[in-house]
Amino acid sequence: MVKMEISTIQPTPNQPAIFIKKKKILVFADLHIGIESQLKEQGIITKSRTDLMIKQLFSICKKYNPKDIILLGDIKHNIPWSTIQERKDVKNFLTSIKDYGNIHIVPGNHDGNIKKLTSEDIIIHPSSGMIYDNIGFVHGHRWPNEKIMECKQIITAHTHPTIMFLDRLNVKTFEPCWIKGNFNSKKLIEKYPDSMNPKVLVMPAFNSLCGGIAVNQEGIVGPLGKIIDIKNSEIYLIDGVCLGKVKDLK
Repeated sequence: MVKMEISTIQPTPNQPAIFIKKKKILVFADLHIGIESQLKEQGIITKSRTDLMIKQLFSICKKYNPKDIILLGDIKHNIPWSTIQERKDVKNFLTSIKDYGNIHIVPGNHDGNIKKLTSEDIIIHPSSGMIYDNIGFVHGHRWPNEKIMECKQIITAHTHPTIMFLDRLNVKTFEPCWIKGNFNSKKLIEKYPDSMNPKVLVMPAFNSLCGGIAVNQEGIVGPLGKIIDIKNSEIYLIDGVCLGKVKDLK
């Protein structure tokens, strides 16, 4: 097993976040603040982990001292309506995180009406994506705009990727993971004729209660899953260990 290569786009050690050192940017995705209320409706009783999760996120901000922080969608959880507690928690979080850098939000499919919970100094980008220094950022629940696909690198989320392990007793376990790969060139050009054939990195969910999709069984959800070469994509665990290509992990 080998460790994830060092690059300018570097996942933070043992954390589901990205730090782009040259630009001092931190990226987080899929916080799903308020998910506990839905779990409760499904009969799963768990204490709120919002405070613990936010403390974890803020500790990363303190360590890396970013200039900009990108929240790559699904900050809140419940749709179409949020609970009173969720709205309060999201608003408090967005108020507090401004102390650590300039905040950019790329809305996800759970972020309806997020603007009502933000202040004017938080930048909300189109849900079709934002570009920063030739890197395209999208949540992943809809097709990116054409300019995003002309970047050299795409960073996306949404699918909450996990890898499924099966032991000798056929017991299944799941671990969150990163997906690093390329697009299927033919499918990419059919959809985006002017694309520069970017690399793609799929982020794991920051909220550990989210669960996820076993990419070695179900692939990637969302539109981009239709054009990513998932079989030849590499899988990395949160600690940076490379497990190999998806096609070898069935």
